[in-house]
Amino acid sequence: MRIALFQCASQPLDVRGNLDRLRTQAHEAELDGVQLLVCPEMFLTGYNIGTDAVTQLAEAVDGPSAMEVVEIAQKCKLAIVYGYPERSEDGQIYNAVQLIDAQGKSRCNYRKTHLFGRLDHSMFVPGPGHFPVVELNGWQVGMLICYDLEFPENARRLALAGAELIVVPTANMVPYDFIAQVTVRARAYENQCYVAYANYCSNEDFIHYCGQSSIVAPDGSVHALAELDEERIATTLDRQLMVDTRADNYYLQNRRPELYGDLSKV
Repeated sequence: MRIALFQCASQPLDVRGNLDRLRTQAHEAELDGVQLLVCPEMFLTGYNIGTDAVTQLAEAVDGPSAMEVVEIAQKCKLAIVYGYPERSEDGQIYNAVQLIDAQGKSRCNYRKTHLFGRLDHSMFVPGPGHFPVVELNGWQVGMLICYDLEFPENARRLALAGAELIVVPTANMVPYDFIAQVTVRARAYENQCYVAYANYCSNEDFIHYCGQSSIVAPDGSVHALAELDEERIATTLDRQLMVDTRADNYYLQNRRPELYGDLSKV
């Protein structure tokens, strides 16, 4: 499966403009043979937009913006992962990402479970313990959002559930470049799966995003890497590389879960 990440500047409060540039990126990605296009966290609205704007712009999982993403995915014949503020049926607002496949079907909707700092906590409620792994083009795919990846338990949970690719829309900022440079590679290596980390670049009010989106293979090698400016990066997942890495790396087989039970109580 060929996947692409769209690293871009945040375009806050401009849902129409963000859907338009998603359409452009999807069309160009289709010409490059891409089967899965991944956008950053809160792509539809921008991330650093405040409680009032989030409340105003939040949509249901099947809201009007989702329906337009469905149309784009169908027209360009590729799957799309995008971030957005989700308003649930009970009125709660979540930091969410949704996976729409090339046929326009919603395959997965994930709500951020680990909220970062005062900004996240002021806008969202934390998601429940729902970590789905779904099949896409013959690959088992799980999703996390930004800060979620910094908790090793989250990626390990997905790996144990069979994930071969973990997709991570993010809004990582300076001075946390270490996460983009080191943690992403570590999560891929220790869980023997691909990790696709799609970040913003440039500034959004007082936030300076650190870019450096990447697609990392199960052996920890970086197969696609963005720098600090807007660009789309892509690679083709290599199943044989994953098989070979899993044959040489025994983290999952050598786990001793009976020793770890007390960790959740600390």
